[in-house]
Amino acid sequence: MSFSVLTDVCVKCNMCVAECPTGLLVMKENGPAAGFGSCISCGHCVAVCPTGAIDYTVTPRAEQIPVGDYHMPDPETAEKFLRYRRSIRTFRDTPVPKELITRLLNVARMAPTGSNSQGVSYRVIQKKETLTAISDAVMDWMIGLGKENSRMRIYAHNAKRYNRTGRDFILHKAPALVLAISKDELVERGRDNGHFALTYAELMAPSLGLGSCWSGFVEFCAQVGYEPLLQLLNLPDGYRVAGAIMVGYPKFKYHYMPERESLRVFFDEED
Repeated sequence: MSFSVLTDVCVKCNMCVAECPTGLLVMKENGPAAGFGSCISCGHCVAVCPTGAIDYTVTPRAEQIPVGDYHMPDPETAEKFLRYRRSIRTFRDTPVPKELITRLLNVARMAPTGSNSQGVSYRVIQKKETLTAISDAVMDWMIGLGKENSRMRIYAHNAKRYNRTGRDFILHKAPALVLAISKDELVERGRDNGHFALTYAELMAPSLGLGSCWSGFVEFCAQVGYEPLLQLLNLPDGYRVAGAIMVGYPKFKYHYMPERESLRVFFDEED
């Protein structure tokens, strides 16, 4: 990897040094230079440089998108956008084009990850028969939990309700199940990274006309290693489920933004 500085345009503002999260960069007589330490490939040094003096083969400027005249939405617009998102559990019986899911996940991959480790891939399941089989497998797992552990009887209760009504309380007949997957060795960090990424996907979905909802039952069932489910998910070798959401076109439109619990914040007291 190569770190380069155009010394004739570098103004030694020290922004790149201050922004380097690992302390790798140091300011020298001719400008910033790589010192001792590690690089997490965050690209901050290139992105923050006001004169375009810095380039780095790990995060080349040519691959970064210029901010240009972009302005953040005002607080009121941003707040409404975030509050507008709902957990969708009633979907239209309409397939979501692969191109739209790809666009959704192309935003998800930009989510922050621990030490910029990234490492999140995705498994998308859209075949109706497979989705139905996944719901059935998770229900069987729930029934088993209720028999083995009294604290888990709520799972068995949900399963019985599913059997009585014929409704799908696992995937809600969503046309797509999106799994964030990570390498086996990442374990907790992989799960955190997967949740960060899918949160970005959930926030992006309404702008594409899509709705989404976390599928915690599928995620938990997969993470405890329930083999019938794992066979249906057909993950690449060496990968585990880090998170799961269902995605589709909302069947209904919401006309209000429900409230949540009152804000509780505990600040440190001033002397």
